[in-house]
Amino acid sequence: MKRFLVVLMLGWVMPALAVIDGYQFDDEVTRQRYLSFIEELRCPKCQNQNLAGSDSPIAADLRRELYRLLEDGQSDKEIVDFMVARYGDYVLYRPQVKRDTWLLWGLPAGLLLFGLLMVAMTVRQRHGAAKGDTRVDEDVVDVDHDKEQRLKLLLAAAKERQEKKH
Repeated sequence: MKRFLVVLMLGWVMPALAVIDGYQFDDEVTRQRYLSFIEELRCPKCQNQNLAGSDSPIAADLRRELYRLLEDGQSDKEIVDFMVARYGDYVLYRPQVKRDTWLLWGLPAGLLLFGLLMVAMTVRQRHGAAKGDTRVDEDVVDVDHDKEQRLKLLLAAAKERQEKKH
């Protein structure tokens, strides 16, 4: 029972240990821009975690730098350009479409088209089989005929050997 109470009390205390930045903004618009940026920018150290949810020291530095840039009156584009120049495209959850990232943006669409093509081909084949489409390639018929002749010879030879033993 004591362990349960200790775990329960730790559950109440842990949120108090979370990092909360106490930045004061001149107006509500700047505050909303800040909140939007910390949700949209990725922590360079953490894997797939935004600045708002990261407790790493580099995330704290990025939040502090972001606050400074906003207080200096930088535009959104200037802030994004600064962050990308300093940390690379990784810092953006939605990287810009450019020559270096075309594969990142194009691969999902390409895979979707490939999947649709495979589904269409499968449906077409099944539809043809259901209609009784019995088109057969002549090369396949020749190969099957050769195999059939060889099988007959092997069976005949086996039958002769069997008769000779008895």
